[in-house]
Amino acid sequence: MSSLISVKGLSRHFGSLPVLDGVDLEIPAGRVFGLVGENGSGKTTLIRHCLGLLRAQAGEVRVFGRDPVEDPAEVLGRIGFLSEDRDLPDWMTVREILRFQAPFYSSWDHALAERMRVKFGLAETAKTSQLSRGQKAKLGLLVALAHRPELLLLDEPSSGLDPLARREILEALIQTTIADGRTVFFSSHLLDEIERVCDWIGFLIRGRIVVQGAASEILERHRKLVVRFEANQPGVPSLDGARTIGGRDKEWTVVSLSSLDQLSHELTRRGARIVHDQSSSLEEIFLAYSRTDEGEPR
Repeated sequence: MSSLISVKGLSRHFGSLPVLDGVDLEIPAGRVFGLVGENGSGKTTLIRHCLGLLRAQAGEVRVFGRDPVEDPAEVLGRIGFLSEDRDLPDWMTVREILRFQAPFYSSWDHALAERMRVKFGLAETAKTSQLSRGQKAKLGLLVALAHRPELLLLDEPSSGLDPLARREILEALIQTTIADGRTVFFSSHLLDEIERVCDWIGFLIRGRIVVQGAASEILERHRKLVVRFEANQPGVPSLDGARTIGGRDKEWTVVSLSSLDQLSHELTRRGARIVHDQSSSLEEIFLAYSRTDEGEPR
């Protein structure tokens, strides 16, 4: 499977502060990739490298097989971008913004832009300064989508929006981009959004990608188990493959990466058994990794 975005050994420091630490990431073409990370985890810095706005201090970044810093003309014209800040001039009207943006893209779809403007309820004569936060986000998404980009980069697109505006943005994303099979890079700390629209996921924790791959596989291989020991445990039991363990006495809840056969064998040896087994939610998996140091459970 070919990678539309390939990042290898990417590191970035701002002064003495490490932000990205040897990031390795492969995003296959045609995937909707969700980058999950807490605020300040380096998500925006990684996206800025993909846009060619930052030069790698170590490692390399390739988008469409090209270096976005060295070959911006061949990369940026094929990307649609929406940031948390929206980045729209306050003094322009909606009509003026669309007229200003269209000549930059030979693939600009005027009919699509008009359909989205009407769908989002954006008055042509309204100035950006008069728009609500949600309306600005919708206008920014319209501009990012109207030239039908091969790659859509969304950096916290619904941050600070009310639930209705968030839903409308996600629906527009699904209808206009995902249905066409285009590649989307979706950065968010809102796990319900990621789980709803993304089929490929990466966790960015403390400057490193600690998990990446197909969402279905990540959800399936991480199990949430309730285990019961024959005797009370004096402390947190140590189990191979457990990301997190919580509980008390005889009953403990485990988020595990081990196969069930392997874990069942170990539990039997320890005088314990599994009393409940289910797939973990994306939130549970992310928290299990974010609460560990160097892969060791807390």
